[in-house]
Amino acid sequence: MSAPVPVGGLIQVALVVEDIEVSLDRWCALFDIERPEVVTMGRPNHDETYRGQPADYRLRLAVITVPGSQVVIELNEPDANPSTFREFLTEHGEGVHHLGFAVGDARDAVVAGLGTAGFAKRVEAYYPGGSWTVMDTEAALGVNLNIKPHA
Repeated sequence: MSAPVPVGGLIQVALVVEDIEVSLDRWCALFDIERPEVVTMGRPNHDETYRGQPADYRLRLAVITVPGSQVVIELNEPDANPSTFREFLTEHGEGVHHLGFAVGDARDAVVAGLGTAGFAKRVEAYYPGGSWTVMDTEAALGVNLNIKPHA
């Protein structure tokens, strides 16, 4: 692969859950931390695709900041509409959906390198000041990879 994923860029462990309220209570009790806010991401996002088609779903999410680390734990509760998160939950149940990596200006090269290695884009999203691409590496690695220019 011409543009490897820099392991030092690990910034996110993203889990898919059935009930974010229950899961968040469990994680916060485990770490003895204050409960972060649960937000709902509205859709459609006209700048996001899921398996090459326009994405149209809602997602409830919460981000647990890991003190002293650049890594966050993200909990995602998808609605019933087609999305990478719903697909994962239906096929596997709750679990780690993806690892997120900040790769800076190498984003396009890393995504292209993963594509050359045979991995398809699962989700691609653009927003003011950034973007992210979830690569479908689940069958080979047991988890998907989310490639971002920055955290």
